[in-house]
Amino acid sequence: MPPGSKEALVDLNLVIVVLYLVAMLGFGFWGRSRTQNSSDYLVAGRRLGTFLYTGTMAAVVLGGASTVGGVGLGYKMGLSGMWLVVAIGVGVLLLSLLFAGTISKLRVYTVSDMLKLRYGSKSAAGASSIVMMLYTMFLVVTSTGAYATVLHVLTGLDSWICIAIGGAVVLVYSVIGGMWSITLADQVQFIIKTIGIFALMLPFVLVKADGFSGIRERLGDDYFAIAGGKVGADTQTIITWFVVYMFGMLIGQDIWQRVFTARTPKVARLGGTMAGVYCILYGAAGAIIGMGAHAVLGDGIKAKNDVYAEVADKILPVGIGGLVLAAAVAAMMSTASGALIACATVARNDVVPFLTGRARAVDDVAVDAYSDHDALKSTGSHAANDDASDPHSEKNIRENRAFVLGLGVLTVLISILMARLDNGGDLVVASLTVAYDILVGGLLVAILGGFVWKRANGTGAAISMLVGTLVTVAGMVYQANKLGDTLSGILANEPIYYGLIASLVTFVVASLATPKTDDAVRAEWDARVHRPADVELDATPTAR
Repeated sequence: MPPGSKEALVDLNLVIVVLYLVAMLGFGFWGRSRTQNSSDYLVAGRRLGTFLYTGTMAAVVLGGASTVGGVGLGYKMGLSGMWLVVAIGVGVLLLSLLFAGTISKLRVYTVSDMLKLRYGSKSAAGASSIVMMLYTMFLVVTSTGAYATVLHVLTGLDSWICIAIGGAVVLVYSVIGGMWSITLADQVQFIIKTIGIFALMLPFVLVKADGFSGIRERLGDDYFAIAGGKVGADTQTIITWFVVYMFGMLIGQDIWQRVFTARTPKVARLGGTMAGVYCILYGAAGAIIGMGAHAVLGDGIKAKNDVYAEVADKILPVGIGGLVLAAAVAAMMSTASGALIACATVARNDVVPFLTGRARAVDDVAVDAYSDHDALKSTGSHAANDDASDPHSEKNIRENRAFVLGLGVLTVLISILMARLDNGGDLVVASLTVAYDILVGGLLVAILGGFVWKRANGTGAAISMLVGTLVTVAGMVYQANKLGDTLSGILANEPIYYGLIASLVTFVVASLATPKTDDAVRAEWDARVHRPADVELDATPTAR
């Protein structure tokens, strides 16, 4: 390489990433022009058509773990490394095909709204909102730390400065325009990720590795096994990926909030199905890229998360690496911004009213513009209110922005603190794992059970959430004592299985042993679930 060419490559890569960050700021101001009320700010006015919906759903679920981590898993585990991302894709498919249509009809803002609507239990909904807020908060923290690592490699600046810079960009476009800005940014992030993975990394790596035959010749057949073998992920690991990530896709607030943006249930089903298929292909591509990188670069890369950057640096041509690194940053920022607005939505709409007893604002009712006003009025619902013409709209938008800003600053500070701790990486992973395991082990049964079992009631839901959470945490403590290491206990597979089984048993037993859900509560739920399908919310022009 001629003198100075390496520096020129780094400079060009940095310029490309900086241009990307500036473009993200521009989308913040563009989204602001579309934001007139809380519905616009929190769920993009429920006006997304299939194209925008597909892009924003794929962008939010495919973060750093799927992009950088997926390539790293392919490097270490071969083709079986794809299963983590495939589990995410299958989760999106199941959500879209089985539940998204119904979720879209509910016209709610949060998962806790759904629990309150289905069971009539404020305590169960409030308790679930605290878990959901902590879960989304740590999603933001981990994503922030991840994209700051890429910025650190490019700039050489201290990690805390990179966290502050990247966090400021996400904060600006999220605070200014809310979900509209995030949706517009997601489209660019989706395109950049698609180009980076499918059009650049995959073909360049395969050419360098002399195709699949070259990879097989250098690495052997074990790397092509879909499970097990000398290097592949074992069956138990793959099953755990599906339990955690597939089920996590079904109930996470960050995912549901994207479903709420769909113009009609049909859009939610079709767009989500397309996003799910895309995720599966994305996972396979990432694993193949990792395998090819192993064949070309050898087995000297110790940390799996370094493989992605090594491919950008040593395999791709000058300048292409910048686009690929921008794809990594895009993946992490899309997850961070989506989790941030989800965290703020839950905090303002659910957690604060639950802890303080303060009534929700007039535009923050569970439904903002339902098509069947008469049916809802007959059940005493506030669903017919639409804040588009409400005099409190500006005030509520300001409050929403304040929550996004406040929680965004908090997560940036936590990210900086984690980066400064000697064992900060383990602490973040452990915290997120606890939140994820409690989310699935404690809340999954009560949430999905409300959709599929009519006899389920609020008592069963509340007890199942409590027992599932306690058993999951107890399982972590037990595994930590058994293995002699706290982190190993937290990361163990067993606790989430214990929690799910206990939650399911208590959900069924408690629901059958106590009175059924109040008829008025059930009637309102049925009115929303059985509303005419695929009817637009209002006459507002649809975003395609």
